[in-house]
Order: sequence, then C-alpha cells, then structure tokens
Amino acid sequence: MALPPPLADAEHRFLRDIAQRVVDCAGAIDDDRLEDWPDHFAEDCVYRIQTREAHAKGWPIGLIHCEGRAMLRDRVLAIRHGNVFDPHGYRHVVSLPRFAPGERGAGPKLASRRVLTSFNVSRVMRTGETTLFAVGTYDDTFAEVDGQWLIRERLVLLDSRNLDTLLVLPI
Repeated sequence: MALPPPLADAEHRFLRDIAQRVVDCAGAIDDDRLEDWPDHFAEDCVYRIQTREAHAKGWPIGLIHCEGRAMLRDRVLAIRHGNVFDPHGYRHVVSLPRFAPGERGAGPKLASRRVLTSFNVSRVMRTGETTLFAVGTYDDTFAEVDGQWLIRERLVLLDSRNLDTLLVLPI
C-alpha cells in the first residue's frame, strides 16, 4: 500500500488549528465549562449524536439533534437548571484529526473542510467510579468564520449501540 503524499504547510496549519479546536471543545465539557461549549460552533451549526449502525442504515433519528448555536445554549441551560440526573463528568481522550476521504489536498482556502477525530469518553461519577462511557468518531465539518475555524456540523458517531445511562452531557 502506497503512502499518501506529504501534507502541505497550509494543511499542517489547518490540522493544528482544528486539533486545538477539538481539544478545547472537549475541555469545555470535561472542565464543566458547559456555557463555553457552544462557542466552538458556528451560529448555523448542526450537532447530532447517532450510533454508527443507525447512520449506516440511513436512519434519520439519532439520540440528540440540535440546530443552531442557540439550541446548544438552550441544552446547556436545561442541563444546569431543568434536568435531574446523578451528577457526573466526562474525561475525553481524542486522536489527532485526519482529513475525511476526498478532503485531503482539496486546498486550505475552502469555505469548509471535513475532518474525522476518534474519541474515548470516560464517565466519572460523584463517587469517583469511572467507566468507559462512549467510543466513536467526530465527523466534523469546519467553516472559517471571522478568521477562525468553527464547527459547522458535528456528527458524533457512537461505535456502541447501547448507552448505560441517560445521555445528559454533550459528548
């Protein structure tokens, strides 16, 4: 199998910026700064969580579907003031992002770019009990908005079909 050609400097810079955005977005969740989480998304964003199996079968319904940054902010308000759940937090481990098929070499000056990032999310209960909660891929489309790359669409593809608890926090 032949290796792909090396990345151009502009592609390296783009992937570095995207990696920082992905890590900062996960960090907002991990550090319980949920109010900062929507700031990593474009105003007209879409955020969906779906199992990989359901996505492959073309099923349109997922576990969570939000359209627009305002809906993400509403979700945070519901978590803070409306939802009743056993207190817990997450700790993300994310891979370096990689270009989605067909995106590499497409040119860094495009209006949007699609990248894939693998993740593991551990759930930490208030008792200190820690379990592996979710494993999957962020299938992100990034758009350049006012000189910064923001998430225009995030499809969170879960490798598992089953979650063992109510999905409250964003993944």
